[in-house]
Amino acid sequence: MAKEKVILTGDRPTGKLHIGHYVGSLRRRVELQNSGEFDKIFIMIADAQALTDNADNPEKIRQNVIEVALDYLSAGLDPEKCNIFIQSAVPELTELAFYYMNLVTVSRVQRNPTVKTEIQMRNFEANIPTGFFCYPISQAADITLFHGTTVPAGEDQKPMIELTNEIVRRFNNIYGETLDECQILLPQTAACLRLPGTDGKAKMSKSLGNCIFLSDSAKELKTKVNSMYTDPEHIHIEQPGHLEGNTVFTYLDAFATDDDFVKFLPDYKNLQELKDHYTRGGLGDGTCKKFLLNVLNDRLEPIRNRRKELEKDIPAVYEVLKRGTEAAREVAAKTIAEVRHAMRIDYFDDKELIAEQAKRFAAQK
Repeated sequence: MAKEKVILTGDRPTGKLHIGHYVGSLRRRVELQNSGEFDKIFIMIADAQALTDNADNPEKIRQNVIEVALDYLSAGLDPEKCNIFIQSAVPELTELAFYYMNLVTVSRVQRNPTVKTEIQMRNFEANIPTGFFCYPISQAADITLFHGTTVPAGEDQKPMIELTNEIVRRFNNIYGETLDECQILLPQTAACLRLPGTDGKAKMSKSLGNCIFLSDSAKELKTKVNSMYTDPEHIHIEQPGHLEGNTVFTYLDAFATDDDFVKFLPDYKNLQELKDHYTRGGLGDGTCKKFLLNVLNDRLEPIRNRRKELEKDIPAVYEVLKRGTEAAREVAAKTIAEVRHAMRIDYFDDKELIAEQAKRFAAQK
């Protein structure tokens, strides 16, 4: 019997999702969900992981769980095709992470480049919360508890997948073949690997105020696109423009298709023609921004409309999360039983152990 193909992925509920999330993973998840290639798909709202660096502000996480759920559903994730669940409501994840901590050294986690970067970003160098330090181990539990074989994620998550597979190999070597290795599924284009903020900064971040959210209104979107960072040396239209570091063209790389030019900018056949004109001079930033605004509105308008409908019945959204979490717990219970059996800690289910020990102690009398 062939091994099931299972996707495990998710997001931390620290705010509404933005278009960086969309091109980096969410759009691909919808495509994969509709492809029919996968036996099971689990989408996790990682509230427990979010608490590792927001422990003093749980209300922030509590309020944003529903925001992420709304973004998921409005972007096209279908609860009939995937299980959307809340991480903290699956306690088996915590149990499995605890077992994995015995298989990973502190120095191994410290070598993780993603952990190093995240620690610096949050100024945790002097006082690293233990939960945050161990989140790569928690991620390994998230993936393996559901026998995830495919993890759609950005390139920055490669070290996490490597550590997950190391843990799987070590566990299987000690306790017997129980867990499955996984592979990362990267975004399809370089522009989608990490979409920069509207200000040209490397990371789109709510704290930096440089995000375009999936739920932004058309008016908010227009303001953000019009203020977007382009080429500071491109002062006059006739001057040649530069593409490198030009946020407008980075976004067009991630979103624009040939069909968009037919609809919104028929003077050009494709993005390459637009780039060529811009770099030789004679094309203004305003024209490029207007085109980008039309492209983004075309993508976001259906999402906005679905969200408005979903917001009319919030209890129904929570019911989706509840059903998804219950389904996730069924799978989690089965896997944790397999893990306990492999580790020889399934005491009450091991009838042979009980019988053998009863016989041994009876013989001592």
